[in-house]
Amino acid sequence: MVVKKMFVLLVLIILISLSAQAEQAPSIKGVYSKLPWPEYKFDGKTVEVIEFLSFYCHSCYSFERSIPIIKGNFPKKINWKVIPIYWGEGSSKPGEAYLLAEELGKGEEMKKAIFNAHFVERKDIGNIEVLESIGRQLGLGKDFGHRLRAGDMADKARKALEMARMYRVDETPTVIIAGNIMTNPHPFNHNIDAFRENVLMIINSILRPSR
Repeated sequence: MVVKKMFVLLVLIILISLSAQAEQAPSIKGVYSKLPWPEYKFDGKTVEVIEFLSFYCHSCYSFERSIPIIKGNFPKKINWKVIPIYWGEGSSKPGEAYLLAEELGKGEEMKKAIFNAHFVERKDIGNIEVLESIGRQLGLGKDFGHRLRAGDMADKARKALEMARMYRVDETPTVIIAGNIMTNPHPFNHNIDAFRENVLMIINSILRPSR
């Protein structure tokens, strides 16, 4: 009798656990891959989006125009975090400049300025003098340049690369939504408009599962 009660209790625990998991991970629409780690996370109010980008990446530059549209569809419901990385012969310095500016409250402004310097003005964004000039334009002061030259954010830039490897990121931009839902423009032949719509679909299915 005791064994039977224990068996019933165990079954109930399993069913409750499965039910909780079902609530935490709704049927998500869109094109994505589900990472085995970390776990899916959504507090019912705000979705975390991690964007891995490279300042040398044209698709990342193009995707910049889509971000306000995505955020605008879900006011105050998206926590968007940028992780700058670099590939091959690219320099870590643009990412370090962004991380410094973010710490000083001007991350978005620095991100746009670095992209503009590289893709519009055709400047060498790996050149510290170019980045210092951007810093001055943004009013970041001499300390910004000193810290950039000293490599204050070099370790953080290295850890960003390690984080990208942990998430199995193999191209940019890549976004990780709600902990373990990963998508990038590759399935859409790098059509950024199609990629934007896919990100919108994924986030919408998390925030508004009944719609």
